[in-house]
Amino acid sequence: MITLRRIYDPSEPGEHYRVLVDRLWPRGISKEKAGINEWLKDISPSNELRKWYSHDPAKWEEFRLRYKKELIMKQDELKRLKGLEEKYGTLTLLYSSKEEKYNNAVALREFILEQS
Repeated sequence: MITLRRIYDPSEPGEHYRVLVDRLWPRGISKEKAGINEWLKDISPSNELRKWYSHDPAKWEEFRLRYKKELIMKQDELKRLKGLEEKYGTLTLLYSSKEEKYNNAVALREFILEQS
């Protein structure tokens, strides 16, 4: 199972392995308080795509398509996430965006589930 959580929110029972999937470290949170097991920034959207999207919901559909094209080239990172899900049962993808419906973690989870 793959769950999503904003990194600023407290962890919940059942979150066995927590992976930050943002390219940049979240503002205002220390690494100690983040409560992450791993930071996999290489799975995040490229800087160019991230800057173009700028969390604009009007660009969501195009962002998803462009990000999926990038993800196809990141098979090692995708295999790592799938392996973590299999090993721990629950994998939590962490993101920092205030936008909970239209962010890279949502698109990443969707892509992983489509590949299964």
